Amino acid sequence: MSIHKLILTSFLICLVIQSSRGATKERLFSDLEKGALEVSAKPSRQGVLDAGIDKLSITWKLSSTAKKQANFTTIKVKLCYAPVSQVDRPWRKTENELFKDKTCPHKITTRAYNKSSQSFKYTLERDIPTGTYFVRAYAVDAKDHEVSFGQSTNEAKTTNLFSVQAISGRHRSLDIASVCFSFFSVLALLVFFVNEKRKAKLEQSK
Repeated sequence: MSIHKLILTSFLICLVIQSSRGATKERLFSDLEKGALEVSAKPSRQGVLDAGIDKLSITWKLSSTAKKQANFTTIKVKLCYAPVSQVDRPWRKTENELFKDKTCPHKITTRAYNKSSQSFKYTLERDIPTGTYFVRAYAVDAKDHEVSFGQSTNEAKTTNLFSVQAISGRHRSLDIASVCFSFFSVLALLVFFVNEKRKAKLEQSK
């Protein structure tokens, strides 16, 4: 009897998981209210930005055209790949189903919703890959479901973009450590040879 109960329990758990996944799949990016938030992202300098060093000054506020603000509880701000940095990279692919979408994998900040203008200074994370980016802010409801969004670029994602250069494989501190190690290795080798010669001379003089 216990085996039958175990099988039945497992079956019910599977049904719950499947139904939960089905509900998630129904949440589509195309169903979100567009332009409900006005978002801007100003780089700390012109040209290509360096990961781990340069900053973005990000601001967002409620748009006058927003209609679903009564449902907003949280704002999630993310760093997103521009189309040019998604070509031939399926792990960055844009999907309409939100649980599949890989456009905006980099979290910037999460704030409680406030209809007044908000700002945040973001230092580009050290692990940000080389690429071209924009910023998107999602308005989320009490169930943690995206309701609306705004972004720092146009709908085609071709304006107000910025480029980031990833940190190279060799870091300055590693280079310094490597030079120091090489110097002390050569010094130790010289000391060894000097000692060996002194020992040889002492043995010959005996």
